[in-house]
Amino acid sequence: MAEASVSETTGVYRDPEPFALEAQGHSLVFYPGGDDRRRALMDLVGSATTTLDICFYIFAEDEVSSELRDALCAAARRGVAVTLILDSFGASASDRFLQPLVDAGGRYFCFSPRIGLRYLIRNHQKMVIADGERALFGGFNIEDDYFAPPEQNGWNDLAVALEGDAVAGLNDWFARLVDWTDDDAPHFRAIRRAVSQWEWRDGEGAVRWLVGGPTRGLSSWARSVTRDLSQARKLDIFMAYFSPPYTLLRRIARVAKTGRARLLMAAKSDNGATLGATRSLYRYLLKRKARIWEFSPCKLHTKLLVLDDAVYLGSANFDMRSLYLNLEIMLRIEDAALAERMREFIAHQIAASEEITPALHAQRSTLFNRIRWGAGWVLVSVLDYTVTRRLNLGI
Repeated sequence: MAEASVSETTGVYRDPEPFALEAQGHSLVFYPGGDDRRRALMDLVGSATTTLDICFYIFAEDEVSSELRDALCAAARRGVAVTLILDSFGASASDRFLQPLVDAGGRYFCFSPRIGLRYLIRNHQKMVIADGERALFGGFNIEDDYFAPPEQNGWNDLAVALEGDAVAGLNDWFARLVDWTDDDAPHFRAIRRAVSQWEWRDGEGAVRWLVGGPTRGLSSWARSVTRDLSQARKLDIFMAYFSPPYTLLRRIARVAKTGRARLLMAAKSDNGATLGATRSLYRYLLKRKARIWEFSPCKLHTKLLVLDDAVYLGSANFDMRSLYLNLEIMLRIEDAALAERMREFIAHQIAASEEITPALHAQRSTLFNRIRWGAGWVLVSVLDYTVTRRLNLGI
């Protein structure tokens, strides 16, 4: 199986090929390449016979979006019950663009209101569930850039196909999302309660769905990752947006000092402030023996954490919004073989990245850059987070 790295003959980065594993009674197939993600998405939609439940943050009006809309229309016309949930902040697809789905017998909802303070709370989840038995989830959105190759600066991302008992948990969560989309005032209160309480797990607890979102306490996703960081000896993070609070940063530093911590961050993004916010943390982590790389072949959108034998997969970044504000869905699987395989995957991506050594970071830490990075931190982790929580939660 070919892995992602820089070709020895051309020196050009190549996306990894799909790879499959069995873990805790579940079948998983990973799609790191854009073309493969697109085929997996369309094949799943095309294979549905009874239901299709879909939720995305971004849904554009471009080639991929049109192809998916048309595939959903075809499914609805052959009798499949199609339900699409979009976020009104992230999705640019208009009512006119989606009207053919309604005409074919499907339905769609916008999760958050188009006006009002709660517009600042975003439904950042990405999932497709076919027939209540097969799912595709991860970090990717429905826009051409999320399926474009690295040489076109497409997003590096990851989709995961899932079969097994855990799909039942995703069905339950999606049904709650549908219930919440019709009436904003009641559903916001229900969301806050569910985010702090809802969690699906298998009989042994080795496989768990966790959610993030607006709550006065910790969501199940934030609570779980905080607990794992407090105990872990090995940490590998491959993350598009990284600006956690210092409570979690100190836990990462503890892992780096007492065990091993590898962080693969973005060198390219669509948001310069997020890059600055991440780089403002490098000095603290490097001094505590964390190793850091920046992925430079293309824009980075992957969300993957491996803590000892626990693997986290899904929609959440490792920043204030994904930990405490946005609606997120994460699958935690505790499985030693899966954890080792995902560490191998990260290692191959590291081979195409630049290590940020203490010396290199010191060289780049000019006064101008430190000001820019600090401003990015304030914007991303202080202003955006504080304003949104106070407007929506009163704290």
